[in-house]
Amino acid sequence: QVQLVESGGGLVQPGGSLRLSCAASGSIFRIYTMGWYRQAPGKQREFLALITSGGSTTYAHSVKGRFTISRDNAKNTGYLQMNSLKPEDTAVYYCKLENGGMDYWGKGTLVTVSS
Repeated sequence: QVQLVESGGGLVQPGGSLRLSCAASGSIFRIYTMGWYRQAPGKQREFLALITSGGSTTYAHSVKGRFTISRDNAKNTGYLQMNSLKPEDTAVYYCKLENGGMDYWGKGTLVTVSS
């Protein structure tokens, strides 16, 4: 089993920044992909970014240039640096870990962008 815990969410003003963290624990294979998603009220869960074990990254068009995904393999922790935040970025943010052919999700952290 793999457990994921997101942190770093909160209230931020438009134009501000936040860094989310996703700490993974449990039976983790050395090679895994980590991704970030979000779900706004009344909307479907949306892909944001992913990073492979080799460090290759992919971003959704909506966040490319504003968000940066990274990871610390030694700590089994992933990060999502979010800059130039907009009110439409308000959502619950989730991390997902693809490990051993299975997907694991955290419980999410709420990000609210409002003045």
